[in-house]
Amino acid sequence: MKLTLIGGGGVRAPLFVTSALRRAEKTGLTEICLQDTNEKKLDLFGRISQEVARQAQSPVRITMAREAERALDGANYVVTTVRPGNEDGRIQDERIALCLGVLGQETTGPGGFAMALRSIPVILNYAEILKRVSPDAWLFNFTNPAGLVAQALQDAGYTRTVGICDGANSAQEALAKWFKVPQNDVRAEVYGLNHLSFTRSARIDGQEVLQPLLGDDAFLQTTIQRMFAPDLIRRRGTWLNEYLYYYFYAEKAVAALKADARTRGEEVRDLNVSLMETLSNIDLEKDSDTALAAYYAYERRRGATYMHYARADAPSMEDADKALPTAAEEDDHAGEGYAGVALNLIDAMETGQTCYSGLNVRNEGAIEGLADDDVVEVSCEIDKGGIRPLKIGRMPDAQSQLVRNVKRYERLAVKAIRERDRAGAVDALMAHPLILSHSLAVQLVDGYLKAHAPYVGTWT
Repeated sequence: MKLTLIGGGGVRAPLFVTSALRRAEKTGLTEICLQDTNEKKLDLFGRISQEVARQAQSPVRITMAREAERALDGANYVVTTVRPGNEDGRIQDERIALCLGVLGQETTGPGGFAMALRSIPVILNYAEILKRVSPDAWLFNFTNPAGLVAQALQDAGYTRTVGICDGANSAQEALAKWFKVPQNDVRAEVYGLNHLSFTRSARIDGQEVLQPLLGDDAFLQTTIQRMFAPDLIRRRGTWLNEYLYYYFYAEKAVAALKADARTRGEEVRDLNVSLMETLSNIDLEKDSDTALAAYYAYERRRGATYMHYARADAPSMEDADKALPTAAEEDDHAGEGYAGVALNLIDAMETGQTCYSGLNVRNEGAIEGLADDDVVEVSCEIDKGGIRPLKIGRMPDAQSQLVRNVKRYERLAVKAIRERDRAGAVDALMAHPLILSHSLAVQLVDGYLKAHAPYVGTWT
């Protein structure tokens, strides 16, 4: 079985490979192909991935390819995680929005739209190649904004595609940790959109376990829910996706982002530059342990400061660097992120052992009030027979209104990007609850089209 990672020159590739190797015997995995257009990064992180496989004494081959057709040919499963424009594109997305006083974040609001401008055409191109060379393969997309990309893929007729996001399963993961049970033993009810979802229920052995814990501050403080006021959580009666912070604390989020000396994109860029310099000065053949220690320390630094402005206990990037200057212990593999979501699906499809996961798929009647062909983030059942969204029914009115408003924005945005329609893009941003302004939408669209002209081409 061949598994291809599009974006295999990314810094997360060795973690993905590590997770895949642990499951290889169960799924019959024989090859992981890493594909990337950046030859330098592909070579560096590809060799680190090969070293991970060597140390694990795994028989799985780790191959590398720059050409998409070669990487996709013969693939059974494909995971796409690319960033057209790299960190500089992300920084422009953030800065253009923040200069206008609106949210600068890579997936939510205007920043997500700007990312979609670049990522949707690229992923559609990969999907077309995959359909030609490996038509039976499944494509699991993690490229942001995952919901818009998944909608664009489905609209274009690529039905063997799924949007994946580890945030959809944060409640399931937290409850599994709290009760010390396997994650798949927790049956959660997730509904909404990518980065705009809610978990209203979770059961273990048929018993409701989430609702009682929403009233337990001790539990909430051990989870990502600590960024929300407890009374907000309890009034909503659901577990909140962490990205709802940008809606429920909109002015605080913008103020915090503007107050930071660096945007998140700038922080990540600086971290990546430092990592590349460090790894480039290490002879991987002679000192692989030092290279891996530097790599794992980078991952911990990056993770420690995620959404730091929303968490009182989060260190600054500088404090995280001081705390972990030479972290050399082996990675503790705590959580597998998007890799775990994708690999869980592969496990279920290959072995037939049912998996339960929140995914971005066509609604098909799962959530009332949304169209069947709307891509939604919803709990699904996965096995050899495929992926089936679970029946959720009606959303509470307040949540329904927000979800339907953002879904309207997503539909307009995907259509505008497909048709390269500037006026349509303005309409899309005007529809977004975090903008709702024609004058702002015009400035944002014009700013992004100018900044990303090499990627987006000519718009009318």
